Amino acid sequence: MRERLDCALLTLEQPCWVQALKGIHLAGRLHLHTLQRHHEVIDTLFDDPALTHGRYDAGLLYADESSLPLWRTALAARAGRLPAMLLVYAVGLRAQAVHDLIALGVSDFLRPPFCPEELRARLESALGRLAPACVAEPEPVYGSRALPGNMALAAQGPTEADLCHTILDRSGAELEAYAVALAMQRATSRDSFRDAKSQVVARFERAYIRAALGRHGGNITLAARMAQKHRRAFWALMRKHDIDPAPYRTDPDADPPRAQAG
Repeated sequence: MRERLDCALLTLEQPCWVQALKGIHLAGRLHLHTLQRHHEVIDTLFDDPALTHGRYDAGLLYADESSLPLWRTALAARAGRLPAMLLVYAVGLRAQAVHDLIALGVSDFLRPPFCPEELRARLESALGRLAPACVAEPEPVYGSRALPGNMALAAQGPTEADLCHTILDRSGAELEAYAVALAMQRATSRDSFRDAKSQVVARFERAYIRAALGRHGGNITLAARMAQKHRRAFWALMRKHDIDPAPYRTDPDADPPRAQAG
């Protein structure tokens, strides 16, 4: 889980609550924000660009008996397409009212008095439920024309194993689909941007190196030349990904072992 979590405070009628909570908590591990735009109706809070564009990890909405009907209406109008993960700060609400908000898409709740440690813990728990439960990943499918927002990519198109053999012949659009599919897959995990990017790059490197070796019968010199990389750098990538050229060789003497170190 990331060291810093950002949460927007959502309310129209409780400015004192917002002023008391906004700012930095837990030595920088929790940041509470106010929306920059002015909103006069609760329904328009969910249309704020900062929420719809993913500026915050979550939103914390203030709900009491007077605002409960408005939140119910706003949440029901956006069933299945809320702009962010939402938690409710339930002030004087009965259990059934909280249950109704959760049924409408709210992920979790907390009650007064406000405790930053509790909010951080509930945010981590809710975000963790969004991540895949299993570390092992299924073979992704690439080259699909499915919309980027569709996490269940279509079953058509080459698998990663196929791509490893044909990546050198694929178009720029197909290679972009390769990267997009992997990035989408990692975006739902607990990885940071840096870790997710390194995994995408690593999988592309492995596919490219295997394809290059396969095209040139395991000859490292020719494969490196085709990749426009120095042979030493190409060999370093092979060692990085633990790729053995032997299975690709059609000629046992194509690349003698004594030359592999340099």
